[in-house]
Amino acid sequence: MYTTKTPEILKAFASDLTWNKSRDEKCVYLTFDDGPAVGVTDKILDILQEYDAKATFFCVGEMAEKNQELLQRVKAEGHVLGNHTFQHESGWKTENAAYFRSYLTCNDLVDSKLFRPPYGRISKSQAKLIKKRSEIIMWDVLPGDFDQRVSAATCVKRIKANTKNGSIIVLHDNPKFREKVLEVLPAALEWLTSEGYELRGL
Repeated sequence: MYTTKTPEILKAFASDLTWNKSRDEKCVYLTFDDGPAVGVTDKILDILQEYDAKATFFCVGEMAEKNQELLQRVKAEGHVLGNHTFQHESGWKTENAAYFRSYLTCNDLVDSKLFRPPYGRISKSQAKLIKKRSEIIMWDVLPGDFDQRVSAATCVKRIKANTKNGSIIVLHDNPKFREKVLEVLPAALEWLTSEGYELRGL
């Protein structure tokens, strides 16, 4: 179960995590989790280039290790890299020392000060440890491109309904969701740019 728009009560409960950026600037932050993956991340980069949009890619370490050339392209085109653990571990199911090792191993590859916990699941003790080295980035708009029950059109509608200044939007450059994200992204960018939003990396 997930919510498209992050409830304010959850943000208040975990106020030491970053859920959105400044509401004062007309900027939006697109983020992509789970890559880099050939056939997905490269296509996303092509689309972003068309709209002169920047984004942040939260990379899984084992994917970054396999796709070094793609990782370098993300950086070369002015996008931001983030850490998404080495093997996409859930913090709720992983012992703290193992979770932190996964974080460090991934960071050796992506060299980032940004971290997003897979599934958004991280314990207080894990967060305390990682916050000494990285800003923990969550989100306030989750369109559901990973959800088989949700169409691309519905994802775009959710972005339109919930995005505001400073929103952090989560999409996925995961091969499992390739077709949907490649349909959602251009439609979302078309709307975001028409609304006057600047698309920035974190």
